[in-house]
Amino acid sequence: YTCTNSSFIQSYMCYVYYVGVDVGTASVRAALVTRAGLIKSTAEEPISIWEPQSDYYVQSSTEIWEKCCTVVKVGCVKRSQIRGIGFDATCSLVVLDQSFQPVPVCQDGKQRNVVMWMDHRAEEQAARITNTGHRVLSRVGGVMSPEMQPPKLLWLKENLRESCWNKAGHFFDLPDFLSWKATGSLTRSLCTLLCKWTYCPPEGWDAGFWTSIGMEDILENNFSKIGSTTCSPGIPLGDGLTQEAAADLGLEPGTAVGASVIDAHAGGLGVMGADVKGFYLPCEDQPITSRMAMICGTSTCHMAISEQPLFVPGVWGPCLSAMVPGMWLNEGGQSATGRLIEHMVKGHAAYTQLQEEAQVPFTGVNIYSYLNSHLSSMANSRITVDLLASSLHVWPDFHGNRSPLADPTLKGMVIGLPLSQTLDDLALLYLATIQALALGTLHILEAMKEAGHDIRTLFLCGGLSKNALFVQIHANATGLPVVLPDQTEAVLLGAAILGACASQDYSTIQEAMKGMAKVGKVVQPDYELQSFYERKYKVFLRLFAHQREYQALMNQR
Repeated sequence: YTCTNSSFIQSYMCYVYYVGVDVGTASVRAALVTRAGLIKSTAEEPISIWEPQSDYYVQSSTEIWEKCCTVVKVGCVKRSQIRGIGFDATCSLVVLDQSFQPVPVCQDGKQRNVVMWMDHRAEEQAARITNTGHRVLSRVGGVMSPEMQPPKLLWLKENLRESCWNKAGHFFDLPDFLSWKATGSLTRSLCTLLCKWTYCPPEGWDAGFWTSIGMEDILENNFSKIGSTTCSPGIPLGDGLTQEAAADLGLEPGTAVGASVIDAHAGGLGVMGADVKGFYLPCEDQPITSRMAMICGTSTCHMAISEQPLFVPGVWGPCLSAMVPGMWLNEGGQSATGRLIEHMVKGHAAYTQLQEEAQVPFTGVNIYSYLNSHLSSMANSRITVDLLASSLHVWPDFHGNRSPLADPTLKGMVIGLPLSQTLDDLALLYLATIQALALGTLHILEAMKEAGHDIRTLFLCGGLSKNALFVQIHANATGLPVVLPDQTEAVLLGAAILGACASQDYSTIQEAMKGMAKVGKVVQPDYELQSFYERKYKVFLRLFAHQREYQALMNQR
């Protein structure tokens, strides 16, 4: 009887699914995922980005929710088979009034009520907050970033007081907005509040901090505008999907909804817990703290966890239970990675030639795969591709430095450009840019190591993890093996893990991570390039030092 019952449960579990929804920078995606972590189907819809002026990036929460509903509507399985749903999203700021209607965040009056994560309009406010030296800054690497929510809120108060600030009744991080739309619950995820809002349990909000930066009105009604109730990621919210949300999404009312996470953190959930036995990795038989997840897309986030709080200058955190319950999270990052590669390639004079050669005759590969092949042909088996950029060096902070320098004023640098602008020159600039991003990762790793982290293996996911050259150069530059997930859409898998936990088919996030994440491929570093990258890294650090010197010279009166 017991055996029969067990077989029945296993058979039943084969036919249950979870939905993961990922709201990225430029698109909304959804996946139908099995209990074993297999992605059965996906859907994607673009979302609009408006740039009303330089460094201002805004979106519409109404459009975002509509696109969520479009991608989730699943026709290939019965609605009753879907046990749970989880959401992740960029850490953008959503503004609603007391009636939960959009409040514009720009002066044009249009219903664009989302200040995007990459919006840097609040640099001056962030610098003022940093100068307060308040104790909450110790949880964000000592420096307040313009990508966090307090400076964005302060900018709205100082610049759009009548049209936005005085009308606002609710400020949400985008992941929390999605879970509210789905359930009606105003409970905020610890992931968002800890990582982007300065919340710190068990004390919670620090009233002195908000008062010190001139935002004492945030304290009203027990911080109701920014959230007074919190929970860990994956905890079931409310009574599941409301009637209205279920109808919008094409799912059953009451379907479990897990507390949401930021998109990078979903990627961490989707890769870090994989069983690595048999892959001969240095993190095998080591705690999960020996792993770092890199979520590589428009930007890159570097997620490391520890059993005790570790304070890393210029790196966000430590944040308890922000990703994995009971573990402390440190989050490094690069503000522009995929976006920087695209900027360098599309801005080059040979870009039109690249497009023509990559598509005529039609090869079925994208321009980056073509560039990778072109670099291999340039090396022509004589030398390793990496060595082609020995005389070309890039400092990659074209959109400021998030970690470990935490300086949004830094700019990009390129040293070693020739007068020619051929396709070969474009390929070399592309290569040098990828190398600079990998050395930026090494820079973050060294800061984490100095603070006490012992990271032995990198786990990559996101769009850039599909670029073989990007992955190999990260292994070569850092000297660490790189693990790629079995399911390439690991961020969607991480969102589905939240739904699986909310359904209580898995008892903990850790159990779901281990049960649903799998190793796909391991990329080992080329140790013969160690000396090359040691020298390249010395140049990399000097570029930063020189930029600071140039700034100091030009600031002299």
